[in-house]
Amino acid sequence: MSTAIGRVLAVCVLHAELEVPAKSSKVGRTAIDKRPVPHRVPVRTLGLDGDHVCDTEHHGGSHQAVYAYAEEDAARWAGELGRELAPGWFGENLRLSGLRVSDAVLGERWTIGDTLLEVSAPRVPCATFQWRTGEPQWVKRFTVQADTGAYLRVLTEGAIAAGDEVRVVHVPAHGVTVRDLFTGTDPERLDTLLAAEPTISDDVRMQIDRHRRRHTAAADR
Repeated sequence: MSTAIGRVLAVCVLHAELEVPAKSSKVGRTAIDKRPVPHRVPVRTLGLDGDHVCDTEHHGGSHQAVYAYAEEDAARWAGELGRELAPGWFGENLRLSGLRVSDAVLGERWTIGDTLLEVSAPRVPCATFQWRTGEPQWVKRFTVQADTGAYLRVLTEGAIAAGDEVRVVHVPAHGVTVRDLFTGTDPERLDTLLAAEPTISDDVRMQIDRHRRRHTAAADR
C-alpha cells in the first residue's frame, strides 16, 4: 500500500524560546514558538534539526519527535477564532493538507521526503498551550473538539521540506485512531491497541489506564 493523500504545506522549527509565567509552566520557558523555514530540514530520531523542547518531562522523546497538524483543522479554528493561524501556531512541526491527521490510526506509517514516520499519540493540551494562544478556556475547547493533531515517531531518518507528498504506506488493522485514544470513549477498543501495538509509549499506556479507571468509576456510581 502506498497512497499519496497529503502534502506538507510548511516545516516549522523553533523560532525562539519564550519565558512563561510560573502558573503555566514548571520550567519557566517554552519552545512552542515554531515558525516555517524555507529549506529542507533533516529529521532525526528525536526530532527536527533546529528544534527542541524545554519541558522534557512532559514533551519530546522518540514517541513525540515530530508534531503534525492538519491545515483543514487549523482553518476551522481560524474561522471560529476570527484570526489567521499561520503554520506553527499550534506549535506543530508539520502543517499538512489533505490528510485527516487527528483521525489517523495509531501505528499508521507515512513516508514524507525520504523519512518514514509512524503515528504514535495525540497531542494533549497543557497550560503552556493555553498561555501561548491567549484564548479563553482554550484547553477545554481544544479538548472538546478533539482535533489534536498527531505526534510521530521517526522510523527512518531523512529530510522534509514544504511541498513534499505524504504517502500512507501502512494502516494497522486494529483501526484505533488518534481521536479514539484522546477521547477514550471506548476503553475496550483501546485494549485492542495494547495487544496490537507493543511499541506504544508508556504515556499512551497511562492514557488508556486513565480512561479505563474513569469509565469504571462512572459505572460504579
